[in-house]
This record gives sequence, C-alpha cells and structure tokens, in this order.
Amino acid sequence: MLYAGGDKTLRGVANFLSDPACPFELTLHRMMTALGNGDFFATSYFGQEAIDMMPALQIPRTVDLAGVIVGFLCIAMSAFMRLVASRRAHVCIALALLAALIGGGWLARDAMAILGNLNLVLDFVVLLGAAIAIGVPIAFAFGAATVGYLLVVTHVPLSIVIGQMTDGMTNLVLLAIPMFVLLGLLLEATGIARRLVELIAMFVGRTRGGLNVVLVAAMFLVSGISGSKLADMAAVTPVLFPEMERRGQQRAEMIALLATSAAMAELIPPSLVLIIVGTVCNLSIQSLFIGGLMPAVVASLGLIAVTLLRARRRSERADATTTSRAAAALPVHPATAVFERGHGARRWRVFFAALPGLVLPFMIRYFVVEGITTATEVSTVGIVYTLAVGILVHREFNWHKLYPMLRETAVLTGAIMLMIAMATAMSWALTQAGFASALARMLEHAPGGKVTFMALSIALFITLGALLEGIPAIVLFGPLLFPIALQLHIDGIHYAIVVVLSMSIGMFAPPIGVGYYGACAVGKCDPDRGATAMLPYLGALLAALVVIAAVPWLSTVAV
Repeated sequence: MLYAGGDKTLRGVANFLSDPACPFELTLHRMMTALGNGDFFATSYFGQEAIDMMPALQIPRTVDLAGVIVGFLCIAMSAFMRLVASRRAHVCIALALLAALIGGGWLARDAMAILGNLNLVLDFVVLLGAAIAIGVPIAFAFGAATVGYLLVVTHVPLSIVIGQMTDGMTNLVLLAIPMFVLLGLLLEATGIARRLVELIAMFVGRTRGGLNVVLVAAMFLVSGISGSKLADMAAVTPVLFPEMERRGQQRAEMIALLATSAAMAELIPPSLVLIIVGTVCNLSIQSLFIGGLMPAVVASLGLIAVTLLRARRRSERADATTTSRAAAALPVHPATAVFERGHGARRWRVFFAALPGLVLPFMIRYFVVEGITTATEVSTVGIVYTLAVGILVHREFNWHKLYPMLRETAVLTGAIMLMIAMATAMSWALTQAGFASALARMLEHAPGGKVTFMALSIALFITLGALLEGIPAIVLFGPLLFPIALQLHIDGIHYAIVVVLSMSIGMFAPPIGVGYYGACAVGKCDPDRGATAMLPYLGALLAALVVIAAVPWLSTVAV
C-alpha cells in the first residue's frame, strides 16, 4: 500500500541480522522467490481450463490465465537474474537448505499426517514466519506456506492454488485500485494537493500548534481524494515540513504526527483498504465509505488534542534570532508565503486557487453515496477532473511525468494484486483445514461474548498490521472473522471500521510497522529518532479506537 516498488518485503526482522549474514539471507530469499513462483501449477491449471469458455466473450479462460503464467515467469526470471549476482557459495548453501527442507517434508509426509492440526502451526506459523524473517516477499511467503501444507498434509492437486488466486483477483471492484493510485500521483503532479495544504495553512498556520493541526487536516482532506497513503504523505510533507522545522519543531515529532495521521486517514474514502474489505468480506463499499467518515473525525480530533496539549509545553513561534543555523539554512518552499499574515486579497487568491481541488473530495463522496457511480467508476471521473484542472486551470501538469506515474501505478497495483491473490489462496487453505470453524467455536464460547471478541480482534489486527502489512492481513483473516462477528450480532460495517483502524495502527507503529518506515522515508528522518515521539500520538489513536469500538453508532449513524 505504501511502497512504489513491487518487492513487498518485511525487513524489520532481517535488519537485525549481522552484516556477514545479510548477503546469504538475500540469496536465500531470492532463491525462494524464484523457486516459489507458480509457473508449474499455473501451467497445469492452464490445461484444465482449456475447455472452459467465458460466458460473455465466448473465448477460452486460458486467455485470462496466460497473464498469470507470464507474470510468474517474469518474476522467476528477475529472481534468477539477481541470483547470478550473488556469491556462488551462498547460492549453493541456500540451494542445499531448500532441497533439504523440501525433500525432508516430502519424505516425512506419512509421519506428519499423524500430527493433525499441529501441521497448521508448522506451515502457517513456523515456515511462514521464517520466510518473512529472512526477507522473502510476503506474497511468496504466503504461497510457500500454502503449498507446503497442501503438499505434505493433503492430497489436493496443487493447481487449485492458481484457481483460488485467480478468483481473488477477478473481482471487478478491484479495478478501482490502479485508478485511485494514479489519482493520488496526479494530485501531486498537478499542484492540487499543494494548494489544498496552502489553503488550510493560511487560516490556522500562525496559531500555536497550528501547523500540526494543518498537517492532520491536510492528511484528512487529501486522503479524501487519493487512495494511496504514500502519495498523500509525499504531497503534504514538502509544503509543511520546512516551515515547521523553522519554527523549532523536531523532525522526529513531525514524522510521528505524519505517520499517525496517515493511519487515521485509512478510514477516509476512497481508501483502498475499505475497497478491499468490501470486496473480500461481501460488504457494501458505499456503506463503508459513509461509515468511515465519523470515526476518522474522532481519530483526527484525538490527534489534534494531543498536538495542542504538547504545543503548550513549547513555543512553536521561534524568533528568527533563536532559530538554529541548520533550520535557517533549510530551502524555502514557495508555499511558505501563505504562512505569513496577509490582507484579504491574498486570502481570496489562495482560496480561489484551491477551490477546484476542494470540490474534488466532496464530488467523489457525493457520486458514490448517491449511487451515481460505483467506486470503480468514480475513480475514473476523478482522474479526468484532475487532469482537466491541472492542464486547463493550473497549467502545471508536466507530460514528461505521465510515463513514470503510469509505471509506478502498474508496479504498485501488481504488488497489491499479487498479495491479494496469495492471501486468498492461503485463506482458502486455512478454511479447508478446519481452522475457520475451530476459531469460530473458540470465540463463540469465549467468556465476555462480543466484548471479548472485539478486544481480541483489535489485538490481532494491530499485530497483523505490523507483521504482514495491511492488505494481506485483511484478505487473510477478514473472511474468517467477519462471519463470526455477524454471528455475535456485531454490525458488519462497524466491525470493518474497527478492523481497518486496528490494522492501520499496527502498520504505522514502530519498530516493525512498514508504514512507519514509509513515513520516515518521505520525511527524510532516521527511524530510530521518531519511535519515541510516536508514543503519545499512538496513545491518542488507541483511545479513539476504544471509543469507536464501544460506540457502534459512530460507524452506522449515516449508513
């Protein structure tokens, strides 16, 4: 969700490895990526589907599956090309370890079948955790755990994994993902996001703690247009951070507020996570878009309250004579002129410059809520509107940026879709293994009923958000837990909002939340410096989460 690259890898654990081990760890995870791609299974499934025809187009379904085979082949070629650059000794050792693991598992099939449900722990905890720890991309770690379980414990043909993957990727609603990613990139390229930030900063930027309020409000507003949190943070940071640092703000404090604001903004439509939750859990995306607004307001008010309380303990308006030499040497962003007090004419100029962009988030929400367009269609409307404003009104769009934006959109969309596909297959395997029914029975009979279930869900998704990133956690456990929530008479929309915010808190929480490292990369800050500053803001989000979980009305009042 945050990275522009397709290698969605959790490196929090791998970074603790010593330097001599890192090349070997890299070699091993590249080899697992190369060997773990699904070309063999896809080819087998390709043959099975050759006689099946698409009902509308009357063409073989193999045309659709050909893209999966080509994609896996490209991934395998890329991984093998990287292996060529690795040391031969590391490749040999990694190959021997993988051969021993695969061969040992195959030879011990009969013995492992006796272990019963303990195989779930071995494959989906031990094997999956080890793969993630050495840096294997999350999608391939899911695939390795799924194939390992099916191969050793069951007699299910492995080609069914490809069938489950294609089922996970073929929902029409997922077409909104590349559109909203591209829309987020266009907001920055056309200058719309910058002008929205300038408008907010002009009115409250000069008050004590005002720039912190501007940061939270800007993330709230910009996230109402874009579906990509990385694009949102990249649009807000260059406008606000230079001026905030000139006023004496610490970079770590700014990163902490940026990261927690991005976590809050996952509730704001058109959030990609809300779209994916609606898709995999059969919930109305329109209702999710409406239900996320009030909880987002509660969370943002909590962040604003904390930042205003902290502003009382320090003076943000540092005099020019007391400003540090390093801060004074910072480059001045053109937008910083709006932070100075000006006459009414300047305010009106800033307002009218931001007005076309100000219309966009309200237009997107109105079109979806009123049923004029679907979530997929409104993303296309937003792209056309943004291009028209950038070209005809602001005249700021550089056509040379279009190809890099399309490339970044394709790479990020491919990474997201691959994770959805692999997580769908793994979720199916867990369901077939009886894990879902066992989990349902355990939670149904847990003391405390729905209160205990909600508390366990919050703890689970905070942990999963930190370990697996957001989308895999939702796709993997959403179909398992949402039916249980409905059995306990918990509203589906309310539960979805609680789950998304819990996952977001985990994803943006140090020391291993990948969203936190994305915020540090955008804000150019050492991750070690910002971890302590995150604590009060994470506390505010957790308090808001408890309120939202305890008061279903906040999520369902407008639905």
